[in-house]
Amino acid sequence: MESEEGFTMDGSVDLKGRPVLRSKTGRWKACSFLVGYEIFERMAFFAIASNLVNYLTNMLHEGTVTSSRNVNNWTGAIWITPVLGAYIADTHWGRYWTFTIFSFIYILGMVLLTLAVSLPSLRPPRCGKDVSVCPKASTFQVGIFYFALYVLAVGTGGTKPNISTIGADQFDEFEPKERVQKVSFFNWWMFSVFFGALFANTFLIYIQEKIGFPVGYGVPTLGLIISVAIFLVGTPYYRYKLQKGNPFGRIAQVIVAAVRKWRVKVPADAEELYELEPKAYLAKGRFPISNTPILRFLDKAATKDGPTSSPWRLCTVTQVEETKLMIKLIPIWVAMFIPSTILAQVQTLFIKQGNVLKRNMGPHFTFPSGCLTAFVTLSMLVSIVIYDKFLVKLFRKFTGNPRGITMLQRMGIGLVIDTILMVIAAITEQHRIRVVKEHGLEGHPKEAAPLTVFILLPQFLLMGFRDAFIEVGKLEFFYYQSPESMQSIGTALFTTTLGIGNFINSSLLTTVADITGKKGHTSWILDNLNASRIYYYYALLAVLSFLNIIFFLVVSRLYVYKRETSEAFGSSHEMNASQQEKQQQSFANMADDDGVSMDSTIQLVPK
Repeated sequence: MESEEGFTMDGSVDLKGRPVLRSKTGRWKACSFLVGYEIFERMAFFAIASNLVNYLTNMLHEGTVTSSRNVNNWTGAIWITPVLGAYIADTHWGRYWTFTIFSFIYILGMVLLTLAVSLPSLRPPRCGKDVSVCPKASTFQVGIFYFALYVLAVGTGGTKPNISTIGADQFDEFEPKERVQKVSFFNWWMFSVFFGALFANTFLIYIQEKIGFPVGYGVPTLGLIISVAIFLVGTPYYRYKLQKGNPFGRIAQVIVAAVRKWRVKVPADAEELYELEPKAYLAKGRFPISNTPILRFLDKAATKDGPTSSPWRLCTVTQVEETKLMIKLIPIWVAMFIPSTILAQVQTLFIKQGNVLKRNMGPHFTFPSGCLTAFVTLSMLVSIVIYDKFLVKLFRKFTGNPRGITMLQRMGIGLVIDTILMVIAAITEQHRIRVVKEHGLEGHPKEAAPLTVFILLPQFLLMGFRDAFIEVGKLEFFYYQSPESMQSIGTALFTTTLGIGNFINSSLLTTVADITGKKGHTSWILDNLNASRIYYYYALLAVLSFLNIIFFLVVSRLYVYKRETSEAFGSSHEMNASQQEKQQQSFANMADDDGVSMDSTIQLVPK
């Protein structure tokens, strides 16, 4: 009862920096507002992203490689800018204020985008079906459209790395029930992401194709405004974590100090390394991290070699261990580039394939190719429910792991699915081209092969299935395995894999198209998909995926999981009454033995 009614024991505070009661804040009650936000926000985002390649092709009249490259570049920017948002959150404004301020930039981008496709002076003229040469958009019209896209990308840079992290912060790992709930959080978080995407990939894309892009973009803009309002309503119920200072600066200090003292011998006894008293961390809402034997060279940064107090010469053990944790993530991070490159096909070449297949459902209804992404969403939603409700319990019986299988094992299964997926995509496309040749359609770029678009279903369904393993596992992994003071940066590592994957695909598309088209040869990727040989490109991705599995197996085999803070200090269930009382009193009093007020170390309002 004391655990239920007392203060949280993970350093959580309210927006004014005061300790919060467990019973009145956080948990699924607070997460309901965050999930509500994410559903509407994902609806807005996917309404743009899932059908962007068709807008660039049909309205801005860009070719296959150009439109795919531009979609990849924009999507890459969407997923790279969160590094900036994570840095600002952890160093200056905190997660809540960073998220809130960047949300309004996001809304501005959506409004500008809606105007760019609505006002006659800002959008290019339509191109008729029987017109051989379409009128090009002016430089001004193209510039306004892309400016709006990249304003939107800046806005998402401050929201993406912070919203899911705010959600995970609503569960206190020192309380057993909340710790168990947190294990399921990322599964249901991704469920909300794809639930919003489902509406966008069906209803909104249909509106874009049948009614027009002004309405098709206006509705998600309204949805985004609603999502931010929902988030703000939940403000009194959230638990907040304190910003911990410049994470990149702390990492740099450790590396510089270790290099400067490369000749210094690390003491055999870890107790001789430099470290602050635990109360110094508790006063700042943090917890110390014990020394570990990995990356021993960095321990030189915490080795005392004189009276110096410069942080560029002497760092604490906790600071060194935080740096070790981030460096350990790099090989796994690199292993996620190729899966993200494969994921980039969904919004580019997969949709392009759908444009040259029969999409009729009955005599009066034509299936928009952009709606094919809905099958990824449906597959993802079903897979997450099955995984969380059935597979976890099944795996748990054999492994004893609360998650069923480890996070790396979960991601590894997804990598295998990736390879199978691209092999199937290559075989399907080869079959389509065979039918195109049989009917003499190679010289007709706008003619659809006499095949139903639903032959693409296996690759779309498998993509959703792999997302339930790779994307959820990746988000969970980078959050949990990052230092507690750098979890926004950890979440940004998750997003940057998606951004880099899109940039790799953009570069790979251009390179492959150029190289294979030299010396009179037919390029693998042409504006005319009926004359292209995209199946070779898919086969190349399958080979890269297989090689990446080998790399992943090596680096995951060497990876040592971080010890959870709650395990290191004991959960509230494991603490005796005296320990609980002391810890709760520390948070309640907000002061250390030297009389330093917690108010002087907490800053939740942006400077």
